[in-house]
Amino acid sequence: MLETLPAVQPPIRPDRGFARHLPATTALSWLAAGWADFRHNPLQSLFYGLASFTLSMLVIWGLVVVDLMWLIFPALSGFLVIGPLVAIGLYEKSRKLQRGEKVSLVDMLLVRPRSGAQLAFAGLMLCLLVMVWLRAADLLYALFFGLLPFPGFDQILSQLLTTPRGWALVLTGSAVGGMFAAFAMAISLFSIPMLLDRRTDALTALGTSFALTTHNLRVVLPWGAIVVLGFAMCAMTGLLSMIVIFPLLGHGTWHAWVALRPDEVAE
Repeated sequence: MLETLPAVQPPIRPDRGFARHLPATTALSWLAAGWADFRHNPLQSLFYGLASFTLSMLVIWGLVVVDLMWLIFPALSGFLVIGPLVAIGLYEKSRKLQRGEKVSLVDMLLVRPRSGAQLAFAGLMLCLLVMVWLRAADLLYALFFGLLPFPGFDQILSQLLTTPRGWALVLTGSAVGGMFAAFAMAISLFSIPMLLDRRTDALTALGTSFALTTHNLRVVLPWGAIVVLGFAMCAMTGLLSMIVIFPLLGHGTWHAWVALRPDEVAE
């Protein structure tokens, strides 16, 4: 008679603790905490914001010089992807303030992340992602308007708003850009703070950022809306308000990371 084999229980995957079950209004507390960090020696944050504004204007100037003006708006939207990388000095200020340490402008400009080499690798991946988006935007423009020279913003806006071809481009570009922006923001929002705060690899940081985003949509979506609204305000003011808004959002993003980071990387 054959003996009954013992039942084999598969190992239970441990809970990584990504979900935090925070109310949607928590995003406003992150913004308030970011404002508090901004007000602590505001000249440091303002200098950082001014540098970001200058960098953005240089990118726009370069696109105009090489006659690629139709890429200005996609390039500005791509800043949402690499923004967390640019804001690393703001994270460092908030991190030191949270620990009760003194922080100087040199600390913000010469950041020493826990995962320096991996941070550079993650930054390279995010930059490549932006290049893919710019190429996709270029192809979309060529698909609807051909290879004709860019007619200028006045004429192109008229075509976008008053012609079926323009409407199709707006709808298609919004759909493609929206999906790209959602994915890009999900993998970049918390990966850079994680690489600054902990010793890990770039792929783990990108994956953790995606998991934190998808497991906490109730609070991350409002924060994402705040970020998008902030960048919309920057666009409406000719990027001038970026000097204040970018540091504010950078400090707030650090507090979002602290509130959502997984247990195994929490202090």
